[in-house]
Amino acid sequence: MATDLVKEVESRYLKKKLPEISPGDTVKVKIKIKEGNKERLQAYEGVVIKLHGGGLNKTITVRRVFQGVGVERVFLLHSPKLETIQILRKGHVRRSKLYYLRQRTGKAARIREKLGAPKEIFDTLAVEEPVEIPESQPEPQVEPEVVVETTAEAQPEPPAAE
Repeated sequence: MATDLVKEVESRYLKKKLPEISPGDTVKVKIKIKEGNKERLQAYEGVVIKLHGGGLNKTITVRRVFQGVGVERVFLLHSPKLETIQILRKGHVRRSKLYYLRQRTGKAARIREKLGAPKEIFDTLAVEEPVEIPESQPEPQVEPEVVVETTAEAQPEPPAAE
């Protein structure tokens, strides 16, 4: 009874369109950062080393090496601050938690790419549904430029010496 109520309240805040993320994937996460009264998007690119939780509390831990120092960041997948998640590579790993990457550097920290991954996975950029443009504002028509290639005219050959 109580779990049904929790699921009903959580369902309002769950994002509908999330890509299938798994450990070993290289992702680019764009998150909203507020500085003073301005808001901007900050991209964070790295390898997913851990999935945790479920429902509204589902998180991913993304690791990257910045200036020789390993940096890990935890992202709440259903957070309103999370703008987009883009999967750059699907990794082939045999564990669900990739903590062993913390002790490895350079080539030893590489993850094999999963062969045969469907390409539509990489097209899932937006987490939220795209905003539709009202039809009252038609897009401006841009005429294609016509490029005419000119070739140097053939110069007459000098008469052959006899």
